[in-house]
Amino acid sequence: MGDNNNIILVGEKPFMNYVNGVVLQFTSLDASEVIVKARGKFIAKAVDITEVARKRFLENKISVDRVLINSEDFKNKEGKQIRVSTIEIFIKKE
Repeated sequence: MGDNNNIILVGEKPFMNYVNGVVLQFTSLDASEVIVKARGKFIAKAVDITEVARKRFLENKISVDRVLINSEDFKNKEGKQIRVSTIEIFIKKE
């Protein structure tokens, strides 16, 4: 696994900020692996970010190495115990 600098945590920011983050990791910072992480409602956004980076910006330069899915239990703001799905998409240089 890469270090924490190679992790993109997907949230509320604009879509292209995350795509640019992935591209920057591979181009300017010469990362060999980048991990795109998300949970809950941001999982679909993480998949889209990965696909746009892979097919439009870094075509034939990166590929999805593996995908981990899981769930986490925690208490929400109201104190109720909830479970939320998570995803980690491992992208590597070709």
